[in-house]
Amino acid sequence: MTYCLLSIKLLEWTVFVLICDGSVRRSQTLGLVFFMAVSNASSEDELSPQNKEQKNSKGFSDFCIKNIKQADFGRKEIEIAQQEMPALMILRKRTAGEKPLAGANVVGCTHITAQTAVLIETLSALGAQCRWSACNIFSTQNAVAAALAEGGISVFAWKGESEDDFWWCIDQCVAADRWQPNLILDDGGDMTHWIYKKHPALFKKLKGIVEESVTGVYRLYQLSKKGKLCIPTMNVNDSVTKQKFDNLYCCKESIVDGLKRTTDVMIGGKQVVVCGYGEVGKGSCASLKALGAIVYVTEVDPICALQACMDGFRVITLTEIIRQVDMVITCTGNKNIVGREHFDKMKSGCIVCNMGHSNTEIDLTSLQTTELKWQRVRPHVDHIIWPDGKRVILLAEGRLLNLSCSTVPSFVLSITATTQALALIELYNAPDGRYNQDIYLLPKKMDEYVASLHLPTFDAHLTELTDDQAKYLGISKYGPFKPNYYRYGKAFPHI
Repeated sequence: MTYCLLSIKLLEWTVFVLICDGSVRRSQTLGLVFFMAVSNASSEDELSPQNKEQKNSKGFSDFCIKNIKQADFGRKEIEIAQQEMPALMILRKRTAGEKPLAGANVVGCTHITAQTAVLIETLSALGAQCRWSACNIFSTQNAVAAALAEGGISVFAWKGESEDDFWWCIDQCVAADRWQPNLILDDGGDMTHWIYKKHPALFKKLKGIVEESVTGVYRLYQLSKKGKLCIPTMNVNDSVTKQKFDNLYCCKESIVDGLKRTTDVMIGGKQVVVCGYGEVGKGSCASLKALGAIVYVTEVDPICALQACMDGFRVITLTEIIRQVDMVITCTGNKNIVGREHFDKMKSGCIVCNMGHSNTEIDLTSLQTTELKWQRVRPHVDHIIWPDGKRVILLAEGRLLNLSCSTVPSFVLSITATTQALALIELYNAPDGRYNQDIYLLPKKMDEYVASLHLPTFDAHLTELTDDQAKYLGISKYGPFKPNYYRYGKAFPHI
């Protein structure tokens, strides 16, 4: 009997197959055929990217990623995303000649995905110089980061960073000794606070900050209350085109994707408690309910609670319902929503995950004790085992489920990304005195412009007001169509 070992390359993996007598056979007793999957560059991939010498095909080396050889694959991912991000592509065509961001040095800290890459390359096309790091240790698409680096973007990120790696990447991205950033695009506030604490002189010279998450906006308001926010900032999270689209529709389409990919769970008939009924909670509840789940909601805001009731959900406290639910999903942006007292009462097999930005919603520190055993069963899936054998399933270590464990719709991210781009253009080009040292919402006229850029995709035709109708309403026939005080959804509590 003769044997040979066949090596087959599949993307990032190499599959080894043991062949007997020229054919693949299965033997239950001798184990003559086996499969073993290992990383392409197993020994090399064990090294931290920090310890590798990296250059792209043109000799550019101001980046730190997992593997520059994945650039071609990442470029294809970006090109696919571009097809579903029409507004950014239109923005490139309409403003590229003017270069409205010429001279802008944008330092970014967001999820590094194909969709974000389209935004970054749009900013570059509009004249900006960009440096980028990741706001989440699990959400970076390595091939996309490679494509950006191959294109000459200074990007510092890879999937599976440690906490130390995370802050190292942010510091390398800032590169205060080598250039002078004048705009921040942030998701969660980490980049903003790093520059504020580590480079205060640089912070004071910024022209503006654009922040897109609940957590990051809250941290900005904390700075503002202390009188330490010395530059204008744009709260994109509460712009209509972020709040009512990304937060709602993105989560509505991606939450089930994340649950299925990690656990293969059947949603129908499961009892689920969703903590928080803001736009993220609304989208998550709608998706789960559509698949037949029995959904409960926890809320602190009576307005959101009333909305949940009228949408057909039972509003209840977590303590009341925790013993019987099959899933616990946090969507609040707050801290310690699910604590040890809740975990101890959960039934075995309960799935716990987070759809809010912050990784503080689930109190993981209380679970890191000697009597509890952690078992990694899949990437981003941990079983936490109690002494009596009870198992709770924790996804993505309490970080953002959809971007850590699945993907998100490019089209809805096009809406958010276009809003971010316009916010950066507005702050960079605003004349002195237009914006003070305060936190602003994007003007509604710009929100409406972002929406209008996406309507051609649906072959949608807007009705135009007559002069008489516009006069009756007291508005311009070309907009904005809502006053600044109008709220399309739940307003941020500080406004």
